[in-house]
Amino acid sequence: MLPMTEEAARLLCEKARAPSADEREKAFADLFAAFRSSVFALCLHVTGGRADAEDALQDCFVAVYRGLAGFRGEARLSTWVYRIAVRSALATKARRPHTSLVDGVETPSAEAGPEDLAASRQQLRKLDAALERLSSEHRVVLSLFALDGLDHAEIAAILGVPAGTVWSRLHLARKRLNALLAEGPP
Repeated sequence: MLPMTEEAARLLCEKARAPSADEREKAFADLFAAFRSSVFALCLHVTGGRADAEDALQDCFVAVYRGLAGFRGEARLSTWVYRIAVRSALATKARRPHTSLVDGVETPSAEAGPEDLAASRQQLRKLDAALERLSSEHRVVLSLFALDGLDHAEIAAILGVPAGTVWSRLHLARKRLNALLAEGPP
């Protein structure tokens, strides 16, 4: 799921090197608009909490802003941005205690009965606990694949690992997540 075409990304990078500060600011604004929601979702899944995801998002785009003019285009722009996002999210997660993915998640509509609401909330807590027990490597690869819809080659480029490593991590992440969900809370 790429937010912009490669041609649009190339033009944006050219604008980021423009002598005019206005053009450079516009290039960054365009990049931010194109990637904000997908980077935030990735950061949320990696960090596990909305506030941490917002911090990681901010750290990511500060780094993108500082490095955009020097981006050489050896990788796809989206790969470069996601790589920075993963590093920012992992760094934020390492600095903070556990936060819950359940916070801020919408529950079933008000028309649902109290039993449905309680069951939904319980399932979210169970999933949150299982995701938190995954290693960072497994959580990141699962998020990029299942939630962001990236393919194995894109994930490999983002993480800087061979595609086979992505396959392996994804397989192990799914297996571990299923086992954790089957066993229940720690």
